[in-house]
Amino acid sequence: MPVEGGSSSGSASAARHPKQKRKAHSLSIRRTNSTEERPPGIQRGDMLEGQDSKLPLSLRNNLLDLFGQIEREFENLYIENLELRREIDSLNERLTGDGQTIEGGDPTKGALKTKASHSTSQLSQKLKTTYKASTSKIVSSFKATTGSRALCQLLKEYVGHRDGIWDLSVTRTQPVVLGTASADHSALLWSIETGKCLLRYAGHAGSVNSIKFHPTEQMALTASGDQTAHIWRYMVQLPAPQPPPDVSAPCDDDQDSSDREEGEVDGEGPCEVPTVRVPTATLKSHQGVVIAADWLVGGRQVVTASWDRAANLYEVETSELVHALTGHDQELTHCCTHPTQRLVVTSSRDTTFRLWDFRDPSIHSVNVFQGHTDTVTSAVFTVGDNVVSGSDDRTVKVWDLKNMRSPIATIRTDSAVNRISVSANQRIIALPHDNRQVRLFDMSGVRLARLPRSNRMGHRRMVCCTAWNEENQSCNLFTCGFDRQAIGWNINIPALLQEK
Repeated sequence: MPVEGGSSSGSASAARHPKQKRKAHSLSIRRTNSTEERPPGIQRGDMLEGQDSKLPLSLRNNLLDLFGQIEREFENLYIENLELRREIDSLNERLTGDGQTIEGGDPTKGALKTKASHSTSQLSQKLKTTYKASTSKIVSSFKATTGSRALCQLLKEYVGHRDGIWDLSVTRTQPVVLGTASADHSALLWSIETGKCLLRYAGHAGSVNSIKFHPTEQMALTASGDQTAHIWRYMVQLPAPQPPPDVSAPCDDDQDSSDREEGEVDGEGPCEVPTVRVPTATLKSHQGVVIAADWLVGGRQVVTASWDRAANLYEVETSELVHALTGHDQELTHCCTHPTQRLVVTSSRDTTFRLWDFRDPSIHSVNVFQGHTDTVTSAVFTVGDNVVSGSDDRTVKVWDLKNMRSPIATIRTDSAVNRISVSANQRIIALPHDNRQVRLFDMSGVRLARLPRSNRMGHRRMVCCTAWNEENQSCNLFTCGFDRQAIGWNINIPALLQEK
């Protein structure tokens, strides 16, 4: 590095006395900061010429201007404080002159001070709230990892699809298996414990966009880009369970996972597995991509959502169209049914979601909700009387079915939200994001955890969907993404709620 004057002794001297040089700089700023001490006719740049500094003159001028502005702000605050003090003193004197006595003999500790400080206490509360909100993200990143390592453990990775996975679901009957729907025109069934592919459904001619299982029978419902929805039966036999891998990670792992190439997957695809190619029933009344489908309570009817801006209600036994649910202005993105009542909610790119009521067989009513400013990517029912909606506007809203005029909680995120899910027992919301994150919140909007995402685990591309499984006194969360894999996580709910 070149040294001023070309002398090595000069650099050695500067290295021996760094503290003195910094002190001289701070003193020079203080001397030239105030405009009152500047002699008339002398510019600030002229005052800096004789001072030793490595900074360019223009940069020093900018710094001095900034320090001058800071000084003027503090001066204004000081003057304001003096005026407030004088006001309080005059009020106290007036109160004493009127003959009013204050308990304790000190007028500054009585009711007048309480009234005078009421407005300042409100301002103080606002400042505290703003401070907490602005620092919550920073504080959450400093949580102790030793206590949170047991919150989220990697259960298994399910690798075998040749394209992105749009949706996944867990069977409601025994044997309990995981189902995935992929853009590679297939749906796969997996052993949750071993990660082995058990069965492939290859009856669609387009991307499989959704998969849902019958509530009591071994039947699956898939929606596809070929403008149809299929109902098909399956029979699987679970392999012998294997011991779980000893892999755990904190739920607030911030490491990036972009080191691997997009589309690269670990392991090989599934070996030859039984394949179902012919559906039991084909539902084909849509004029566009069927993006989602679900079973109504009881499993005798299904509802489908399509890019043709309509949702259709079908009889399972006859495959006949019962109702065409029209009204959305743009393509539908998702549909969901209530677990115990004949209610359907559909979401759309028109920034709304609609609640359809089929509890009365003679009529069906519809309610429109406009709580978002961008595409509503999904809206789902909870076991209670709530609806949770997620959107590309980076918010998730919790609604009460008894009063849907305004949300009871709003969750704001840093990325678009895809197909969300809510656990039945603990009512925990799992949010999959475009930025590859998966976050967990409670129904009041309090963040509980974030699933690990590092070079060793987690998704490497957009996370499309989440699904819960709370069988056998354990809680598992499954996620899938456009990196062609699904991942199972073991969630320690008691520890998660204790961290909250």
